[in-house]
Amino acid sequence: MAEDFRRAGALRERLACQFASTPTDDGWGGPISGAGEFTTQFIVSAGMKPRTGGEGVDAARLGGSQPFVVTVRNTSQTRQITPAWRLVDTRGGNRVLAITSPPADPDGRNQWLEFLAVDNGETAVLE
Repeated sequence: MAEDFRRAGALRERLACQFASTPTDDGWGGPISGAGEFTTQFIVSAGMKPRTGGEGVDAARLGGSQPFVVTVRNTSQTRQITPAWRLVDTRGGNRVLAITSPPADPDGRNQWLEFLAVDNGETAVLE
C-alpha cells in the first residue's frame, strides 16, 4: 500500500522554501527575475514520494534526474510557491529540488497542496 501523505504524521521531511528575491541585471538594464541570490522565505514539513526517474544527454554527458511529488499543508505561505521557487531538503544533505509544476489541490478540499519537484544533484548552503 502506498503511503498517504495527507495526514500530519506523514510529513517527515523539512524543506526550506527559497525564492530569488533580488533580480539580477541582464546587461541591458533590464531585470532577470528569479535569477538572483536565493533566500529562505520559510521552512515547511512535507511528504516526498519519488516518481520514476530519468536520464538525459546534455553536451554529450549523461545526467540523471529524480522527480518527487511533494505534499504540503495548504497555508498562506505555501500558496505563494511557484515554479520560480526552489526547495532545499534540510535533512538530506541540503539537496536542491527544482519545482517543475505549480501547486495543485489534489482532493478539492483546500487542505493539501501537491507539486512536482526534481532533484538534479545540486546542493545548497543554508543560511
